[in-house]
Amino acid sequence: MKMNIDFSAPFRTAASWGRGLRVLLPAAALLVGCGGDDDGNTQPTDDFEEKAAPVVARYAELVHKNYSDALDGVVAIRSSLATLVQTPTAANLAAARSTWLEARNPYGLTEAYRFYFGPIDNDEGPEGQINAWPMDESYVDYVVELPDSGIINDPGMHPTLGTEALAALNEVGGEENVATGYHAIEFLLWGQDLSDTGPGDRPHTDYIDGPDGTAANQTRRGEYLLAAGDLLFEDLEGVTNEWAAGAENYRATFESRSKRDSVRDILLGIGSLSGAELAGERMQVAYDTKEEEDEHSCFSDNTHNDILYNALGIQNVYLGRIGTTDGPGIDDLVEARNPELNKKLKEQLEASITAIKAIPVPFDQAILGADTDPGRVAVKAAIDALRAQTQSIVEVADLLGVELNLEE
Repeated sequence: MKMNIDFSAPFRTAASWGRGLRVLLPAAALLVGCGGDDDGNTQPTDDFEEKAAPVVARYAELVHKNYSDALDGVVAIRSSLATLVQTPTAANLAAARSTWLEARNPYGLTEAYRFYFGPIDNDEGPEGQINAWPMDESYVDYVVELPDSGIINDPGMHPTLGTEALAALNEVGGEENVATGYHAIEFLLWGQDLSDTGPGDRPHTDYIDGPDGTAANQTRRGEYLLAAGDLLFEDLEGVTNEWAAGAENYRATFESRSKRDSVRDILLGIGSLSGAELAGERMQVAYDTKEEEDEHSCFSDNTHNDILYNALGIQNVYLGRIGTTDGPGIDDLVEARNPELNKKLKEQLEASITAIKAIPVPFDQAILGADTDPGRVAVKAAIDALRAQTQSIVEVADLLGVELNLEE
């Protein structure tokens, strides 16, 4: 059985996947014929294309549905940001934060559709503008240690703050120089997280241009916030359109090509997210360093939900589940060939979600302390559960005649 996973050196940024994915993509092993192998699997037959067609179609439907939901969330974010900038009150800041939190969950589900150079993270894909992290927040705005830092506080160097300007500034000089996307907006809503018990606490007066205002360049801060929301919408809308039905787009190609190639990409997406990205980059790194900066949504303390919805996205893909309705999924292909493996992976997917839900909130406090402390025990258990399911995903790939090499 082929199994090649290296969890030892996870990546430093989510965005790095899109630019320099270090996952081997060999041609699928086109196994045809009947009979079992040494592992007792029933090998795929030459009716694979027929059997996999509804699975691929269901996956495309799921992808478009999830991206559409995420886009609706960004529409709500833009509206809440406009209200905040026009009328900066504590209530409007709270509403914008609440909207951002609600919008993160549907986007978290979509991260299972990355890692195979699809519309979100091919060479031209916008993933690095949508969800890059970790973020050096002083690149955008003031921090306690640097009250005059950031693009917002440098009108001489950055006279305009439109969408094109922000896109051009994103990650200039280093991957940590994140200027756009969910996390730039998150920082502008919450500010630095200086609390041991809660998220950041930026005052709404940072957006008031007048005697009651705090910090400096309040008008530019509002302009930046609105432009970041507009750019996030543009980027996500483009990806959503590539998965729309009935158009000459990426989805049309995905559904019309070899179904084994499409199944390979589906498995590569969930296997990469489950292993190197989620268990590794997003959890193991933070577990090892105990650094708040290494958690995903560090300004809002929403990392626990980021992790949970990533895991739910993986489960949705495997089951072909849209909402609460299961449809043709990878599980159906596996059930026909190795019911025991299907049962094992289903149980592992559920076990991972249970383990993630058991992590105490906030995540940045759960990673602190001794290895025997309850928070770290829970985080480690979730990491181990995700790694176990990742190995089973590789077994599934082998069963279906797809060579899936996941490594650092």
